[in-house]
Amino acid sequence: MTGAVTGTAAGTPAPGTGHPVGTIERWLAERVGEYVLRPPEEIDPTAAIAGYGMDSVYNLSLCGDIESEFGLEVDPTLVWEHPTIEAIAAHLRARMAG
Repeated sequence: MTGAVTGTAAGTPAPGTGHPVGTIERWLAERVGEYVLRPPEEIDPTAAIAGYGMDSVYNLSLCGDIESEFGLEVDPTLVWEHPTIEAIAAHLRARMAG
């Protein structure tokens, strides 16, 4: 699976987040995979998750999962503004860092 931050080794916390690089992407792929009934290995972090059949109900549920897992309050428009796992993860890392 791709999507890790360049220049930081997997397992090393992303600067300012306390979460290892790649961990957020893997967690998101697992969540999306559960919603669309596909193994997480089949979820491309650079592809729009809408292409996997994620509808508005699943997107809102994913936002709730993110809030519970990472302790962040996210807007319900998160998935529309950041349509890929890679983009969502980058947004979450930036929020945690800052």
